[in-house]
Amino acid sequence: MAQQKSSNSRNNPVRTARNASNRPLGFYLLLGAITAVGIGGLAYAALKSGDAATVADAPIPSGPGSAAARGYMLGDSSAPVQIIQFADFECPSCARFTTITEPDVRSRIIDAGLANLIYFDLPLPQHLNSMAASNAAACADDQGKFWEMHDQIYARQQEWSTEATKNPRGPLRAAAQAVGLDMNAWDDCFQSWKHRGRIEANAAEAGRRGVGSTPTFFIGGKMYPGAITYDEMKAAVDGARAAAGAAAATGSGAGQ
Repeated sequence: MAQQKSSNSRNNPVRTARNASNRPLGFYLLLGAITAVGIGGLAYAALKSGDAATVADAPIPSGPGSAAARGYMLGDSSAPVQIIQFADFECPSCARFTTITEPDVRSRIIDAGLANLIYFDLPLPQHLNSMAASNAAACADDQGKFWEMHDQIYARQQEWSTEATKNPRGPLRAAAQAVGLDMNAWDDCFQSWKHRGRIEANAAEAGRRGVGSTPTFFIGGKMYPGAITYDEMKAAVDGARAAAGAAAATGSGAGQ
């Protein structure tokens, strides 16, 4: 899994900036905002987080006038259980989960109506192209195709990742074309960083919940760090459904 590195690690912000010295000023401003608002809190939270249950319901804004945290839902909004996922598009462990485990999760849990899934993008600062991927996916969401773009981005991770290129726009644009987006609208959105506030707020929400690595899942109020297996996720969903049913039965009994 991808680990958030603290300020005392060898991959500190100064070194990160040096490795990205050929990037435009706008990139630095955006990355700085993410680091200060969202990922900075994440580094602190990573030192404190464990596997204990965590409950965090209300999203928080990243600053005055900015957007609130808002993930991308897959499945029925009225499903009895909610799976919340925090993931980095450039995280190899996230890509493996998406391509290997998630198809079963979608067909046997999400499509079956047992739970829905809400994806929060969490671009980690050591992954220099992850912000661009989050931007690309948010722009696809404008056209109702976030999940199609999500799948393309992970499937093509080796084409646009930091190790592959210093300019991820081309490969990400190819992914957008493969999804069948209106490319003029996507280009305008991508170049303007229209959804910067949403991306920042999602990162801040990860820090507030104590997320220390990607992927991390929340199911039934409990945190599950790492790319858990299908069986582990199904067991967590079943446990959350049982707990919700027991709570409902107790409440009904108390009202009689």
